[in-house]
Amino acid sequence: MSMIYEEEGFAIRGAVFEVSKTLGTGFAEEVYQEALEMELAERGIPFEAQKELFLSYKGRPLKKTYRPDLICYGKIVVELKSVRALAPEHEAQIINYLRATGFHLGLLVNFGAYPKADVRSYAFGVPT
Repeated sequence: MSMIYEEEGFAIRGAVFEVSKTLGTGFAEEVYQEALEMELAERGIPFEAQKELFLSYKGRPLKKTYRPDLICYGKIVVELKSVRALAPEHEAQIINYLRATGFHLGLLVNFGAYPKADVRSYAFGVPT
């Protein structure tokens, strides 16, 4: 069974693990965000950081917007954390972001996990 966007996900994970290996644990999320942006650029992985996405409710636009940490390849939401352990609310957050944006794959990355980053994949609304 193949995963959705398998090659792209593998490339992003490689960049994440390089950042994790180089920096280790203990930094704030913003430090990992900046380092990961550098690593993605170095590897030629297309991304947009903190891009404002507009949301709607029943077809009507909401005033509140969403700024994911990263959108890679124009289709994968990457949400970064730097916490001891991921909690159910972190998982709910990425699932809601996928639902709200219509994207099909999200990666939840925790740089606070020891001894290396924890990367979890979430697929939502994948066409069959």
